[in-house]
Amino acid sequence: MGVAIRAADEGDRDLVVRLLDDAFQDDPVSGWVFPGEEYRRTTHQRLMAAFTDIVLAEGRIDLTEDGTACALWLPVPADSHDADDDDDGPARLRLGVDPDNERVELIGRLTQDIHPAGRAHAYLWMIGVTPKRQGEGLGTALLRHALDRCDQEDLPAYLEASSARSRALYECLGFELTGDPLDLPDGPRMWPMWREPRA
Repeated sequence: MGVAIRAADEGDRDLVVRLLDDAFQDDPVSGWVFPGEEYRRTTHQRLMAAFTDIVLAEGRIDLTEDGTACALWLPVPADSHDADDDDDGPARLRLGVDPDNERVELIGRLTQDIHPAGRAHAYLWMIGVTPKRQGEGLGTALLRHALDRCDQEDLPAYLEASSARSRALYECLGFELTGDPLDLPDGPRMWPMWREPRA
């Protein structure tokens, strides 16, 4: 069964935000950033909206034609860690999303610290599938679509897996652990993963 995939645009913004909000309500990292079910349900979507806006402006969002799954990708240049432009990014994100929640900023700083430097690559920021469609292969189809693009461009890919289940999926698609896992303070573990392009 083929999955039709297209690049999202500004007209898809609200759909993508809703999709990510639904898909990540039960994610371990989202639960750490926004502890408490009611708090998460009322606040989490603001972070998903901020992420969507950043990627619409600077990267690419792959979206299934039926609007049930999406993947957010950012291009990372080889010299990205040589500039200090992003140092205030996590603080600005916190200010815009949830000023009293230091974990919004902390997750940005911690993932920034483990992000590989020195080689241009595609960064999978997030991939989400609406809960009622999870387990149908939509996430895998989105990943294969983007990884084919990476292979054609001879470009590595990088991500942080936020659960053991997603880590296993990424390993099946050629990602390997790189560096040490990130243990969030009093929270879950994240696994940085890298994939070399394939001929």
